[in-house]
Amino acid sequence: MSNANYSEGKENYPLHECIFIGDVRKLSSLLRNNEVTRKDKHGNTALHLAVMLGRKECVQLLLAHSAPVKVKNLAGWSPLAEAISYGDRQTISTLVRKLKQQAREQMEIRRPDLIRALSQIQDFYMELKWDFHSWVPLVSRILPSDVCKIFKSGSKIRLDTTLVDFSDMRWERGDISFIFQGEKPPTESLTVLDNKLKVYQKVRYEETETEIEDEVDILMSSDILAAQMSTKGISFCRAQSGWIFREDRKETVAGLYQSEVYSISGLVLESRKRREHLSSDDLQKNKAILESLTKGNTQHLDTNGEPTRRASLNPPPESKVDWEAYISAPPGQYPSLGRAVVYKESSRSFRATISMSDDFPLSVEMLLNVLEVIAPFKHFAKLRQFVALKLPKGFPVKIDIPILPTVTAKITFQKFEFRDDIPDDLFIIPEDFIEDPLRFPDL
Repeated sequence: MSNANYSEGKENYPLHECIFIGDVRKLSSLLRNNEVTRKDKHGNTALHLAVMLGRKECVQLLLAHSAPVKVKNLAGWSPLAEAISYGDRQTISTLVRKLKQQAREQMEIRRPDLIRALSQIQDFYMELKWDFHSWVPLVSRILPSDVCKIFKSGSKIRLDTTLVDFSDMRWERGDISFIFQGEKPPTESLTVLDNKLKVYQKVRYEETETEIEDEVDILMSSDILAAQMSTKGISFCRAQSGWIFREDRKETVAGLYQSEVYSISGLVLESRKRREHLSSDDLQKNKAILESLTKGNTQHLDTNGEPTRRASLNPPPESKVDWEAYISAPPGQYPSLGRAVVYKESSRSFRATISMSDDFPLSVEMLLNVLEVIAPFKHFAKLRQFVALKLPKGFPVKIDIPILPTVTAKITFQKFEFRDDIPDDLFIIPEDFIEDPLRFPDL
């Protein structure tokens, strides 16, 4: 690399170079005047490099200066993913804690605006119908459907649903209510009711130490996964009807909303996994371990009755890559800094449809605010992610979108009415309900 390019690398990324050298004292002084969120030409932050190179003191120092954990490099990997690959349990645990703390802080920043936005929307009642389908015949026959009822009053929201949790081949049905009370403090604002068992659970604001360590065990015992719905090539075009004389397709949704139907192309579900941190024995035990942990079971106890935790891996060999070799590499193609990556990727293209109506009384922005509140339910989080795209004009009264690699969902807004008579007791936990903090382990 030329001296000019080398100087540019030193000048533009002083924190990154400092990580390579391992100079903690210099890093500390540089952090006063340099942006800790800065990415280099490979998309790596200083925290990425500190994790990949095993610089524990640098990791702690960067986190103390609020280095973001939920940030990805050009290859799509976060510092946490790289920490799992490196295999140091303490570092993984520290990053998991910091990731959750930063998520809470971001929500607290967003919270006043969200409460204000909800309060400004006129009170309403709405019904969403979910129909799940799969291209796998056996799966398709057993998939559920659900009509979700949403009540909104002031900054309060209640969601009634029969679908608790849902994966490719497993779902949990019930009679569930989710209550958000915007005027309450964060630790008290989210509650889930099981109306059959007459129990309730406050959605935990912070995880316990045991829950954090259980999560670290899962991360260290399973593939490093990165799955996302790529919308880079997404396009909307008017759906056509008719065999000979083609015309733009229209439909009336729920007998109320005149809609224009669009075909969506370019939706790609990209799935990538890494497993260089797993032994052959791990891979054989992987499924059983995951099933045990995700059901809340601690699989092994020591003589004191405490869970046996997954130990740190032996660190990878010390990297022989220097700063000049790293920064001179083409973007995203730098030499390996840790374990040799064991990598697999797959992608699946989806076609989807959406019906847009100018007749629906709610705006897309209002819907996004409502969906943000009920995002703990995974399928609603997927719906919000989709609605946040740049959609054609109108409101998406019917959407047919992928939810899982083998499952699509058709969501229909089948009823909506502004109301000023929504009773307050809908948002209150009934007196005969008993608190069960473990009823919904994923919330």
